[in-house]
Amino acid sequence: MDLTTLGQMLNTTLVFSTALIFASLGGIFSERSGVVNIGIEGLMTFGAFAAAVGGYYAEDAGLGAWAPWIGVLCAMAVGVIGALIHAVASITFKADQTISGTVINFLAAGSTLYMVKLLFEGAGESPLINGFDKYAIPGLSKIPVIGPGLFNNYPTTYLAIILVIVVYLVLFKTPFGLRLRAVGEHPSAADTLGVKVNRMRYIGVMLSGLLAGIGGATITLTTTGTFAHNTISGQGFIAIAAMIFGKWNPLGAFGAAVFFGFSQAIRNYVQLFGWSQNIPQEFIYMIPYVLTIIVLVSAVGRSSAPKALGQPYDPSKR
Repeated sequence: MDLTTLGQMLNTTLVFSTALIFASLGGIFSERSGVVNIGIEGLMTFGAFAAAVGGYYAEDAGLGAWAPWIGVLCAMAVGVIGALIHAVASITFKADQTISGTVINFLAAGSTLYMVKLLFEGAGESPLINGFDKYAIPGLSKIPVIGPGLFNNYPTTYLAIILVIVVYLVLFKTPFGLRLRAVGEHPSAADTLGVKVNRMRYIGVMLSGLLAGIGGATITLTTTGTFAHNTISGQGFIAIAAMIFGKWNPLGAFGAAVFFGFSQAIRNYVQLFGWSQNIPQEFIYMIPYVLTIIVLVSAVGRSSAPKALGQPYDPSKR
């Protein structure tokens, strides 16, 4: 494998990792606050749909280069709304958080497909839209291997990497982060000290919807250019795996997301070799999901979740 191919594989790895980074960071906010969010897959689906529709109508309105960013804003808004449904069910009404998240997944899958058919005259997918273009950072993009791999990427990839650092600092270096982690570890103690537990949990869940929505939008605006029922196809669950394998830490989740992105890049490059024609395509497409299972099994017993994760909190019973 020559240097050019290595650079291209690194670039492809980051492209596939970007959506997982956003979604896993979103999952961290929710679960650090004590709320299980299995609905990341559905929130990404909402985001991918909103980005496709928002981007399409923005293009139609003649907004040109701003259209992808409008798609991202639409994805953020719809992701927050979807997360709010989960928050109301699991925090206010104290429903089982796993069941509530599963309902979000089903709701997203069904409602977005219905809306696509309604908006686009029965078509099973949205029209193609112009997504983001890659931006090469002057000078740095000329470095062999690393340059084409790291510094010639979509704006969303640069944003995802910056957010990893920002989220880490917010969680571990600010009073807000301390309060968020406290309500996920010892909610009654946090409540005693004046922290509004359920309010913090609402914020954590809604931030997860915002970031997962951006993750879904990233797939639409950089990889597929359209939205269909299989646009996300399990990426949300892989993001959850990255979060768990990364031990609910932004830096760890970033490393896990890059690993899973690499597994998807391998899937693409394997198909370029002649010997891969003798392997059923279904087996090649299984590679990222098989690696996800292996990673989750290896993480069992070594990852420590927030102590109050999945436990509703009732201030009246303090």
